Amino acid sequence: MKKNLSLLVFIFTLITYNSNAQSTAEEKNIIDEYVKTLGPLNTLNIATITDTITRKFPEKKDKIRAIFYWIANNISWDLKAMKANENKKNDPVLVVQYRKATPLGYSLLVQEMCSLENIRCLSVDGYIKNFPEDINNKPDEINHSWNVVQLGQSPEQWFYIDAAKASGYADKKMSVFTKYFTSGYFFADRALFNLDHYPNNGAWQLGGGPKNIKEFYALPVISNAAYEYGLQKPLPGTGYIKTKTKNSLLFSYNYNGKKLSSVTLIIGDNKKESKPEPMNFSANGKIISFSYQFKKEDVYPVKVMVDGKEFVSYYVEVSE
Repeated sequence: MKKNLSLLVFIFTLITYNSNAQSTAEEKNIIDEYVKTLGPLNTLNIATITDTITRKFPEKKDKIRAIFYWIANNISWDLKAMKANENKKNDPVLVVQYRKATPLGYSLLVQEMCSLENIRCLSVDGYIKNFPEDINNKPDEINHSWNVVQLGQSPEQWFYIDAAKASGYADKKMSVFTKYFTSGYFFADRALFNLDHYPNNGAWQLGGGPKNIKEFYALPVISNAAYEYGLQKPLPGTGYIKTKTKNSLLFSYNYNGKKLSSVTLIIGDNKKESKPEPMNFSANGKIISFSYQFKKEDVYPVKVMVDGKEFVSYYVEVSE
């Protein structure tokens, strides 16, 4: 009898979990579609924009989602300011006026809009890695900003938001910005986010993560698609890999089971970059895995692509 009762409880819990997950996804879509219909709201000030996009939603989480979606889709990266490491126009009023910002400008705007809705939200400064060349190369200054928001009193009720990275990405020369919305940077998975972000103040590392900045910069580069596919436990776990031409290297990633059709490798960079090379991979709903033998002696960046989207990157040193 006890075994049957335990089984019933388990089944009920599983059904409830799946129902809640589906409901959450549907709620996000409803909020996103509503905010999308409102457009850029070019003639309104911050307070009016905030009220316009949030008034329909009584729950704080839904208000935050509306704020996140509007900012990510209506503000672009200020590449000129980012290249010059300039933060003169990051006041929220100026960000809304010019519709451009550095990551700090994004985070300050998120903070301001949340404050207008009486939601506790803080701007966090820290570090990210954008390209394989960043592996093991800590910059002299912080190079990114994001937010943490609080919905309750327990530590589990703090959540990550990165509206800047959700907005899109830039090329290596910081000359072209590509708009590409990534939903996963909203209330981001802590384990994945901590592979991708390192706060200047350790108090804002939610959950476990790298113990220090050196350990963080030794990790692989995490790209937008990693959030779409729920990357966990990347293998290799270090960003700089040493291997030999006679050996096969195993790549393995826990993921969310989303259906995928291709996994490819892009080896090299710029003019030496190879065409995407298809991998003979397996994906059983929990783990993506494949092996590859690097035959050319050299040191070069390697991008793992999932369905044509950049997933995770390494630097590989190959010797005989």
